[in-house]
Amino acid sequence: MTTNQPILIVEDSPEDYEATVRAFRKAGLANPIFHCEDGDEALDFLSNRGEFENASLYPKPGIILLDLNLPGTDGREVLSEIKADKNLKRIPVVILTTSNDEKDVRSCYEAGANSYIQKPVNMERFIRAVQMLKDYWFNISILPKQS
Repeated sequence: MTTNQPILIVEDSPEDYEATVRAFRKAGLANPIFHCEDGDEALDFLSNRGEFENASLYPKPGIILLDLNLPGTDGREVLSEIKADKNLKRIPVVILTTSNDEKDVRSCYEAGANSYIQKPVNMERFIRAVQMLKDYWFNISILPKQS
């Protein structure tokens, strides 16, 4: 992934969002990062609706990190809507959540998630997990360019 492809983090917890950004920066990731706090805001961002209508200010991300347990439209529904939309379905979606429920894991993969990662509770382990995520998705994988 090139450093110009943005990352969208959909996370309602300010602490988890800040920890993720810190871990990415510590891992040397320089991509622009956008943040949505709930599923409705994420869908507006991805569709350039409402406050996000300016596509040059709010570009399509190269990858989405999606929490499942969001207020309003939850992450499961956001994932389903992304993967059902012909303009969004190519964007890789990585589920980054506290849930390790087998039903959640299975339903996310069935809905088209590209990866499912349980957030470690320990900050040191969380930083390590984000480093591995960065290494795989941003250094090893080839992601489709967004138009």
